[in-house]
Amino acid sequence: MSERETGVVKWFNNQKGYGFIARDSGGDVFVHYTAISGQGYRTLNEGDRVEFSVQQGEKGPAAVAVRKI
Repeated sequence: MSERETGVVKWFNNQKGYGFIARDSGGDVFVHYTAISGQGYRTLNEGDRVEFSVQQGEKGPAAVAVRKI
């Protein structure tokens, strides 16, 4: 897995289960609810600070192993 990064949730649609994180290093990265660490209902809120790794997905880079900090 790649190096851990940090960023802020730009937006996240709970109904569709995805959104984007603004990386502290610049640019945005896609996030899907299945990449959020935790049990039960997993969601993010706009403005949440998160830590994550990035992996190449089908449509470009995607955040994985996402956790709120």
